Amino acid sequence: MKYCVLIMDGSAGLPIPERGGKTSLELARTPNLDAMAAAGTVGLGHNVPPDLDPDSAVACMSIFGYDPKVYYTGRAPIEARSLGIDIKPGEVVFRCNPVTIQNGIMVSHSAGSISTEEGHQLMAALNERIGSDKIHFFPGVSYRNILKLKEAEETSLAFTTPPHDIPGKPISGFLPSGKGSDRLLELMKRSENVFKDHPVNKKRIEQGKLPATGIWLFWGSAQMPVLPPFNELYGKRAAVTTGVDLLRGLGLLADMALLQIPGVTDGPDNDYAAQAVGGLESLLDYDIVIIHIEAPDEAGHAGLVDKKIEAIEQIDAEVVSRIRKMGNDKIRLLVMSDHPTPVKQRVHTTDPVPLLLWGNGFKANGAQRFTEAEAAKTGLHVDQGHKIMNTLIRG
Repeated sequence: MKYCVLIMDGSAGLPIPERGGKTSLELARTPNLDAMAAAGTVGLGHNVPPDLDPDSAVACMSIFGYDPKVYYTGRAPIEARSLGIDIKPGEVVFRCNPVTIQNGIMVSHSAGSISTEEGHQLMAALNERIGSDKIHFFPGVSYRNILKLKEAEETSLAFTTPPHDIPGKPISGFLPSGKGSDRLLELMKRSENVFKDHPVNKKRIEQGKLPATGIWLFWGSAQMPVLPPFNELYGKRAAVTTGVDLLRGLGLLADMALLQIPGVTDGPDNDYAAQAVGGLESLLDYDIVIIHIEAPDEAGHAGLVDKKIEAIEQIDAEVVSRIRKMGNDKIRLLVMSDHPTPVKQRVHTTDPVPLLLWGNGFKANGAQRFTEAEAAKTGLHVDQGHKIMNTLIRG
């Protein structure tokens, strides 16, 4: 038996008043997901323990089959692992987003979805202008970069807020605070001068795009998570395909193979068909593949309901259809959103998300579609999301 986990990042949500009180999943045309929901087991799952933030690192760690309450130490170290960054004693890593702040308002947590190439140029400028042997900026994917500070243990104690949690809000009440925050605030302020007249921003302004006005530092941690290898926990060789450093980092920490599939990105330009074909072909060499697709989450953060619906429909048409054609006697499938990213709120919420288990051994339990409401109707509710992996593999 082969296994597949499909993470439709941020695809779950809340009713949208302007769209008849329906969620994005309800508005999307998903004939393949719906057929599989009618034949499989559908319910609701909580991937985020009550005392942790509804962050993708926490939620996806759960879906990978690891209890965040045991293994989670922070998100920045997981992304740092993807970039090959070690954390030595006395060092702290932070997520470092180029952002757009205008008139004291957080206009964009991603500087208008800045490209990876542009992000790399900005990180290079920061290293040149304010970097040192104790301050180093590492470029990642798009706006997802990492800052590493040496001899800065106290900065890990600072209270920080992710910029995607404050869209359209004044930043004054959300700046880093508490012990260790002074150094972070200083670097954020200095970045403004670095970015002010940078060629990347001049070109973006000419093109009518948002400029990166500075950096925002958050998710600081001094400890890398230590995960037992997936094969030791579940007896299966695993591979993962994703367009973001977070999932690559989780895969590396879990000793999974990282699939290099051309065209896989973090946004709406993702080649869904290529990701599906490459992911499923990897099952010739591996027992289980995790296919992570970021696009619905990005659309949710941007408040773009039509883009979120389009991403969900693309996943159904290009990814789910191919899994369905394999037949439920050859593959077991888990489909989940890691967390909701409602387009009205534009932030992650703590609501449970729909889950679908399909394949040999999973029986229909009354759902007709893969939606939040249909999942709730079945009465199946999994409080600890990290246990679902065991159910997928062992039944």
